[in-house]
Amino acid sequence: MKFEVTILGSSSSTPIFNRNPSAQLLNVNEKFILIDCGEATQNQLLHFGIKASRIDHIFISHLHGDHYLGLVGLLSSLHLNGRVKPMDIFGPPELKEIIDLQFKHSQTFLRYPLHFCTTDPKNIREKIFENFDVVVETFPLDHRIPCTGFRFTEKQRMRKMIKEKVEELNIPAEQISLIKKGQNFTDKRGRVHLSEDLTTEADRPRSYVYCSDTICSWSYLDNLKNADTLYHEATFMHDMLSRAEETFHTTAKQAAEIALKANVRKLLIGHFSARYRELEPLLEEARAVFPATSLALEGRTFEI
Repeated sequence: MKFEVTILGSSSSTPIFNRNPSAQLLNVNEKFILIDCGEATQNQLLHFGIKASRIDHIFISHLHGDHYLGLVGLLSSLHLNGRVKPMDIFGPPELKEIIDLQFKHSQTFLRYPLHFCTTDPKNIREKIFENFDVVVETFPLDHRIPCTGFRFTEKQRMRKMIKEKVEELNIPAEQISLIKKGQNFTDKRGRVHLSEDLTTEADRPRSYVYCSDTICSWSYLDNLKNADTLYHEATFMHDMLSRAEETFHTTAKQAAEIALKANVRKLLIGHFSARYRELEPLLEEARAVFPATSLALEGRTFEI
């Protein structure tokens, strides 16, 4: 099953040096999920050849402009392009008020329904969405205003058929899903074949954790444990620690320390301050602590 994330924006509060504010596109089994929606997100989708019409779920971490100011524009464009299927939006309760006010005063009446689900940054861990492919949970981050992180976890798949066994026993297609679920198979000669002999273990469910703006308080560490890929903001280098703490942000070194303590497999760092034209020093700082670190740069796609 495809499970990958494409970076649309890696800058912090302002777009600069060809970097845009925060936005990511998560592809879960060819179903598209947008995570945060900074200014010009729809332009980035066009630039990288991603059809916005395929997005059915949008998750907004908090109400600083670099994480949501592109949302109304995106919703408007979908309306103008004739969208009729519903859109699910998950975010702070005040976000609905902002969206409603924008459309009220522009006298815009969307062709499609918006389903709004509020997030609660006070909950230690809350499941807010689930479908056949993925479970999404929120957890509180420690920022200047209420902010939530998101954990996306694949659903457990059924066991996998052994192709050679299917061909050898001429197993009918309609029997395969039953065998995957644990039902034994009886061949034409009346011999019973155990399900576990005809299948192998399903792949382990993978998880992607998104930590937008937060100070390094360690309070959210348990929610990151054993993730396959962790995205964590790294606004400053560690020589700017006092500035990071003052603005409730994290340094590249701290992001790497968090990844190490959480026992994740891969770390992506982003939300870079406008003071940095070159990002290699942030990458080197993080890799000195956690070698499996990459820069979350626009246009890059990472398999979870």
